[in-house]
Amino acid sequence: MLHVLDSAQAPSEDAVLRAMFAARKRIFVDLLKWDVPVVDERYEIDQFDDAHAVYLVLADDQGAHLGSARLLPTNRPHILGTLYPELCAATVPRGPQIYEITRFCLDRRLHARERRAVRDTLVTALVEHALAHGITGYTAIAEMGWFQQILSFGWGSRPLGLPYMDRGTMLAALAIEITRETPALLRSAGIHPQFATDRRQAA
Repeated sequence: MLHVLDSAQAPSEDAVLRAMFAARKRIFVDLLKWDVPVVDERYEIDQFDDAHAVYLVLADDQGAHLGSARLLPTNRPHILGTLYPELCAATVPRGPQIYEITRFCLDRRLHARERRAVRDTLVTALVEHALAHGITGYTAIAEMGWFQQILSFGWGSRPLGLPYMDRGTMLAALAIEITRETPALLRSAGIHPQFATDRRQAA
């Protein structure tokens, strides 16, 4: 099931959020060795996990985390505008209809085929969420391998500037245009959701 969580709560208050923050710690801290905050030695939570963040979390029938992404409004502090503006050759895209995709996370326990299925379902959910909420574009920062995958998804995407080396990792920023044609573009590029996206919405 796809859970759309509209406000950050303490991890102890929501099992799906708790599973997501724990999965983020396993990926970004334990595996990738990012120097980011960890709460209670279990949850990766940073300064952008505030009441303005939106979370799309794909979980199985038992509530176990499969994949997730965090959306940040760009008319407020967000990662590209606050920490990495040098990744943009021009002005950092901002506006009430533009959100930043961050912490795109596929659970470490998934096998390769499962990862592809969860990835495709989550990418499709990001587009559906945008169309349902008047979001016309996303921005994102990605390391080069993931950056090239994003550009290949078939949606209207473009680099925002030249890649930049940050602590041994080559990063790049991009913009993604969302229109009514985007779902068909994803399907044409082979992006097909494999999991049901019945939604649980939290205020």
